[in-house]
Amino acid sequence: MKLKIDKVEVFVVAGPDAKYKTSSHYSDLTISNTIVKIHTSDGYEGFGGAISWTEEGVDKSLAESIRHLVPFLIGKSALQREELFALLASRCVQMTPQAQSPIDIALWDLVAKYVKLPLYQLLGGARNKILSYASTPFLSSIEEYIQHVQELQEQGYKVIKFHTWCTFQEDMALVEAIHKRFKDSDLKFMIDIESAYTRDEALRAAKIVEAYDYLWLEAPLPDTDLAGYKELRSRVSIPILPAGNTLLHLNQIEQGIQEGCWSSARVDTTLAGGITQTKKIMGIAEANSMTVELQSWGYTLSQAANLHLMLACNNSLYFEQAVPVEPLEFGALTTIRTDQDGYVHAPEGNGLGIEMDWELIEKTAVLKLSYDETGWTE
Repeated sequence: MKLKIDKVEVFVVAGPDAKYKTSSHYSDLTISNTIVKIHTSDGYEGFGGAISWTEEGVDKSLAESIRHLVPFLIGKSALQREELFALLASRCVQMTPQAQSPIDIALWDLVAKYVKLPLYQLLGGARNKILSYASTPFLSSIEEYIQHVQELQEQGYKVIKFHTWCTFQEDMALVEAIHKRFKDSDLKFMIDIESAYTRDEALRAAKIVEAYDYLWLEAPLPDTDLAGYKELRSRVSIPILPAGNTLLHLNQIEQGIQEGCWSSARVDTTLAGGITQTKKIMGIAEANSMTVELQSWGYTLSQAANLHLMLACNNSLYFEQAVPVEPLEFGALTTIRTDQDGYVHAPEGNGLGIEMDWELIEKTAVLKLSYDETGWTE
């Protein structure tokens, strides 16, 4: 059997500086990186990661869900990714499909290395670069946002998405101030409301940012409020996107698309079951002439998985570059950064093209699991 899986390792790490706020509703969020590393009997390795956001310490729950999936991989071929996806999807495990995501990404990374191709080329190879937008953290004042935008503009960003207070009056005051300061620039903007508005506030905000030619309004309502999204889209022209954190299954995304709830679908490969399912979501969107604006806010492994899918297909417009970038590069020797022309490029190398500092990962892991035919080692 080729690429027979004989060992799986799971690491939970968190960069010491990887603490962000995305609205005034949260305290500082710790971003945990749960990494799955798959070994085969013929000497190949593949790895993938998924992030968790928590307000009080490092998250171990995702790794504990993955623990219950890992034994089903041993003795199987990594070449059978659809078979493995279906097998794992039918297990009695919490946190699916997210628990499948780093496993599935690791399998695709492994197989792409085996066939000696960058993952995006194995998946289709539509292009090798994509426009990027800077995805800001929450800042405490309008003056800080203005200064931040100036800095990002100097770094080459053409598009900026704001994470804000997520309260209507403060958010719209920021929108007005940004327009006044940057209306004569070539910058384009988006805003993410983190599902915090009422339907009335969402409509009022959509009309304001539409007047200022924002590229999209993101997550004004909870993802589950399909009726609210459908009504909102019927009353404005600005593109309306969901958060992409709640509806993660193929049939849920299809329902939202068919009912006309969003202008674009939005998911994260590291939440929605990995490459296998997210590629199908992108296919459904393409069949309905829609884009899929993948989330990429995460550590380098998470960024890479989403980036390769964007480069494999034609129906994504932008890569999300979380700023500041350095804290989310913890544990990676390869970086994904926006160039002076506003693009991110495919990483060099086969598979995900990401080299990891495994010595640092081993040293800093708050939880490490290893499973082979003899059982678990912790």
